[in-house]
Amino acid sequence: MYAVIKTGGKQYRVEPESIIRVEKLNANEGETVEIPAILVRDDNGNIKTEGKVKAEVVKHGKHKKVIVFKFKRKKNYKRWNGHRQPFTELKITEIS
Repeated sequence: MYAVIKTGGKQYRVEPESIIRVEKLNANEGETVEIPAILVRDDNGNIKTEGKVKAEVVKHGKHKKVIVFKFKRKKNYKRWNGHRQPFTELKITEIS
């Protein structure tokens, strides 16, 4: 059984007991969040276009730093910028 969910502008294929990292959600660690499913496929191969996925918030954090470097040759122009995207780690508990 698996489901396809959409959160943070991205789609994820999830299964029960799987752990995924999504864009930061406004939920505390240990809380349960409910995400609408776009597509649900059960063990018999039946496909439904609606469903719900319950997930537990495991932790919040930041990804590794990405360096953004801009320059213009022969003009002595150089700019460095770093970015760390925040994320929420979810553990899928139930698909219905």
